[in-house]
Amino acid sequence: MGHVIYHYPGCGTSRSALALLREAGIEPEIVLYRENPLGVEQLRALAHALGGSARALLRSKEPLCAELGLDAPEVEDERILAEIAAHPELFNRPIVTGPRGARVCRPAEVVKELI
Repeated sequence: MGHVIYHYPGCGTSRSALALLREAGIEPEIVLYRENPLGVEQLRALAHALGGSARALLRSKEPLCAELGLDAPEVEDERILAEIAAHPELFNRPIVTGPRGARVCRPAEVVKELI
């Protein structure tokens, strides 16, 4: 199993995480999730890899998060997953998976835990 980065080229943190992987000699599979949105099942599996909570996948800084009321603590995981699937800009990037697990790489240096 190789490394996979869920990447948004417009995000500096995402670009930095990708650069750190490449500096370590790793050419990951790059998933451009905004161009090819993930489905609920894929998101659920990724949440599980991150420790189980869909909230880890949610980009809480995104204004749409508050507009949809997803920042409320009582919002259930299934709704969060459905909203991220419908609105990929809500996806918390970058997320990197690899043989050593999965991490939300904010800050980008977190990716070093997976190298």
